[in-house]
This record gives sequence, C-alpha cells and structure tokens, in this order.
Amino acid sequence: MNQDVKEFVGSHMIYTYENGWEYEIYIKNDHTIDYRIHSGMVGGRWVRDQKADIVKLTEGVYKVSWTEPTGTDVSLNFMPNEKRMHGIIFFPKWVHERPDITVCYQNDHIDLMEESREKYETYPKYVVPEFADITFIENAGIDNEDLISKAPYPGMTDDIRAGKRV
Repeated sequence: MNQDVKEFVGSHMIYTYENGWEYEIYIKNDHTIDYRIHSGMVGGRWVRDQKADIVKLTEGVYKVSWTEPTGTDVSLNFMPNEKRMHGIIFFPKWVHERPDITVCYQNDHIDLMEESREKYETYPKYVVPEFADITFIENAGIDNEDLISKAPYPGMTDDIRAGKRV
C-alpha cells in the first residue's frame, strides 16, 4: 500500500456540496473507490470498484481523481480534519443533457455508458467546481465489500449518520 495514503484509506464519508448535492464515498483501498450519489443531477447513481488515483497532497489533504466510463472526469480534494472538501466534476455534454441514462448501478451497465459516450456529444463539458461540507466520516477498514452494496434510497444518508447499517 502507498504509505502516504495509509491513514486516509478506509475513509467512508458523506458530503454535501454548497449547491445542495449530497454524495457518499468510500476509499476502498489505495487505488479504488465505491460511491453513491444521493441527490443532484445524477442522484440515484452508484458505483463500485472505480479505479482512482489517490494521493496525499500535504498533511491531512488528499486528492482522489478518476475518469468514469461515461467520460465524466472527477477530482476531489479532501480535508477530513477540517470536514471540508473541494471537488470539480467535468460532465460531458451528453451526461448534462441526459443524466437519466447514468442513474443506475453503473457496474451492471458499463456497455451502455461506453455506448452513450460514443453516441452523444461530449463537448462542451459542464463543469461543476464546488466546496462541500463533510457531514459524516468514519474508518470502515480496507476492502469492505458490504459498505456500499445497495442502491441509494431517500433518507439513507440520515440512516448512516444515525448509525444504522444499511
């Protein structure tokens, strides 16, 4: 394991962007994340085993970046000690215009994501740079396959923050 990110790996967080969108992420290991999107443009989408570049920028600050099969690029800077995050999401034009296509358990629909990426326009990108407050954080250990194992539902993040295992 990359020793620089050892203390960050296993982090399970819920964060709310200033625009109101609520997301959940699990840093599964030093190169993989799982996540659920609870609200916003692609609320209801969830993904497991997304390969990501995870690095420590400086003490207590981590960057997680990846490209999805949709062609969406994401780069998130986490400051867990301050319970803050800054993210920038680069949505392809087609995702911005047809987010409904992506609202699913992506792992079961990779072919559809890739087909849509080729079929629809990707530019101009819809860029969303936002700060977020981390409203929940815990260490869930490494490679926890049970953590993000079902679709998001209304109230799920409240259940998680209340300590209910979902």
